[in-house]
Amino acid sequence: MDKIWLVFQREYLVRVRKKSFIVMTILGPLLMALVMIVPVGLMMMSDDTKTIQVLDESGLFADKFVSNEDFRYVPVPGPVEAAKTNYLASEDAGLLYIPQLDIDKPRGIQLFSQKSASMTVISALEKQVKQELEAIKFAKSGIDQKVLDQIKTSVDINTVNLSTEGEKSSNVGITSLAGFMGAFLIYLFIFIYGAQIMRGVIEEKTSRILEVMVSSVKPFQLMAGKIMGIAAVGLTQFLLWIVLTSAVYAGVSSAFKLDRFSEAKIGQTVQTMQTEKDAAQAQEIHEALSAVQNLNLPLLVGGFLFYFLGGYLLYGALFGAVGAAVDSETDSQQFMMPITIPLILSFIVAQTIIMKDPNGPVAFWMSMIPLTSPVVMMLRLPFGVPGWELALSMVLLMAGFVGTIWVAARIYRVGILMYGKKITYRELSKWMFYKG
Repeated sequence: MDKIWLVFQREYLVRVRKKSFIVMTILGPLLMALVMIVPVGLMMMSDDTKTIQVLDESGLFADKFVSNEDFRYVPVPGPVEAAKTNYLASEDAGLLYIPQLDIDKPRGIQLFSQKSASMTVISALEKQVKQELEAIKFAKSGIDQKVLDQIKTSVDINTVNLSTEGEKSSNVGITSLAGFMGAFLIYLFIFIYGAQIMRGVIEEKTSRILEVMVSSVKPFQLMAGKIMGIAAVGLTQFLLWIVLTSAVYAGVSSAFKLDRFSEAKIGQTVQTMQTEKDAAQAQEIHEALSAVQNLNLPLLVGGFLFYFLGGYLLYGALFGAVGAAVDSETDSQQFMMPITIPLILSFIVAQTIIMKDPNGPVAFWMSMIPLTSPVVMMLRLPFGVPGWELALSMVLLMAGFVGTIWVAARIYRVGILMYGKKITYRELSKWMFYKG
């Protein structure tokens, strides 16, 4: 155990002292903050109001195009050729030409623009014209548009988790997002730090450092210390990201007074907006914040740490075995595919099947199989998983890790001293049963 600890210390200290580790630890939260803040800032700084000239020869749309924060409509006189010439001399976004129309079969409406018009502009104009033509048809048919609007009814179903402990409001979007974020981080970290293990073993093998090290340390101790050392590096970086992200968020909240988006503030806003159109939107935000607070954060954090470490150790052992079996990173590709397919498959299936039915048979079995359970179980946890399923999944993951360590150690002890030989799957199977 002392030798494993020494290898652990070496792997950990060498990596956390690297400039790349320090730089990425600091830049990680800042880059994430920029990804979220910069688009919002650019939207706030830019003037998105587009001016559309309207030439209406049909006379059906007089004063019907009402300007808003996105579009400013300017009526222009005809004929159309003169309107085109005047438009080219302007910097407006477009010229909407509406000829004489048959309201049953409106044809010939054109949007002239000096640059290609975006789908947003086209959709907005089509919607506006469609609404006005429908209003004219309703008026001719004797149907009052206001009556029809009153008949239309929107229905929102609020989801509530019911248990013996009581009722808790939930939100499928928030729950899905929480599970997806945890699963994605596990998926990402396994690939990043698993590849580091493989590269580290290959580098030490090609430089013949391992020949010196195995004279005083057993191959299994060397592999175990390396895997756990790099796991500690990943966990350290992740925890530092949490701390730094919290600090960045606190600073941004203070600078931009984001406390106005707190649940209490939203609740007050909802009460003062009952007669306004956007009261429903504010209520949705209020319910989403309530759903976030009702998430079982201790279970999610604890589950994340367990499946992060368990999944990493399981895959880290396999990556280490691959690194010991080959002489270069290029040669590792043929052995990487069988290892990474379960991980990739779990992430793909998670987005298509498991998110639709987190308690279905596919989700259950994939959360039990050790190679897929780290990603799949993290997706299921926010939705609520029976205690016995969670316990069984954890036991199977630990058993899978022990089995993987045994297989990887058998390959590792032979492969680290094997040079210049093209390794096949048949050769690897023989290594697992060598005595000694």
